[in-house]
Amino acid sequence: MSKRINLVGISGSLRRGSYNTALLKAAKQALPEDMEMTLVSIDALPLYNGDLDGDNQPGAIRQFRNALAMADGFVFASPEYNYSIPGTLKNAIDWASRPPNSPLAGKPVALMGASMGTIGTARMQIAFRPVFQCLDMTPVNRPEVLVPQAHKLFDSEGKLTDEGTFEIVRKKIQALREMVLQQRTIKELLFTTN
Repeated sequence: MSKRINLVGISGSLRRGSYNTALLKAAKQALPEDMEMTLVSIDALPLYNGDLDGDNQPGAIRQFRNALAMADGFVFASPEYNYSIPGTLKNAIDWASRPPNSPLAGKPVALMGASMGTIGTARMQIAFRPVFQCLDMTPVNRPEVLVPQAHKLFDSEGKLTDEGTFEIVRKKIQALREMVLQQRTIKELLFTTN
């Protein structure tokens, strides 16, 4: 029996009725049997301050980084603010990226986004490319999950009701699964050769 794949899902929105948090929940429903995903909140994280880094990290940051360290891969679902990444999500990534032993480094990530507009967070997703490169994360490039006019695709309880969108989310998760398994195979080969 193969080892389970542990994912961490992070929403870039703090809003109670967030379509992006609802999109993460849809992704969780789309998981194959050998995967599980824990949704980790970023709403209690303080603003990044270098004076609080290293040994002085607040407890909320240590807990956050420990939760991320358990992940084989990540799913980020985020809105687009001012053509870019929301400050709350960027702040969380800044905390998680700090050395030593960044829990993000080298791990696969699936990015998706939902908006009430017509381009479904395309510019936010483009803004993430250099961030992933800097963090040495491996993004799942296809399929792209850009969910426009989200208010028409989720019901009043936040359930994704559009089957076509759910299928794209499912394919994205499947691509993330394959990337995690590829990384495992490479690590096992390296371990046995050394």
